Amino acid sequence: MTLDETDNRIIALLMDNARIPVATIARQLSIARTTAIARIAALEKRGVTAGYGVRMHAGAYEPAVGAYVGVTIDPRSSARFVAQLQKMPQVGMLCAVSGSVDYMVELSCRSTAELDRLLDQIGTTEGVRTTSTSIILTRRIDRSALPPTASLPIASQPAASPSSA
Repeated sequence: MTLDETDNRIIALLMDNARIPVATIARQLSIARTTAIARIAALEKRGVTAGYGVRMHAGAYEPAVGAYVGVTIDPRSSARFVAQLQKMPQVGMLCAVSGSVDYMVELSCRSTAELDRLLDQIGTTEGVRTTSTSIILTRRIDRSALPPTASLPIASQPAASPSSA
């Protein structure tokens, strides 16, 4: 799935503010409003844009405790483990990883008591061998709301002109 510079700029604007008016996108990118509409529709149709949602301001909702949990599981327990964690709203991210653990889980809890209960649930999930928890003290860099531009393919061709989009 190849994205050109105009697509990447549209995505960046929508990630910053999913409610931005199409006319504002067109004005900021110096393209026709109809081109912006067509580009957004094409991104949606191609599955690049999976949906629109709300991002909470950290000051409005900031869980009291964040943690990363390394989890080692039995070889054939992955599907059951993932299904169990899918039910936990405190799980912000679950990644299969290489190294000494099989999964890394990012948790966001309102209290240490909630974190403790959640760690007990994860640790007693069938197939879990070991867990190792690190509490997040401070986020020094947080780019979670920004697109990983290095992983977005950019077409080697020049961006399409407004009349061809």
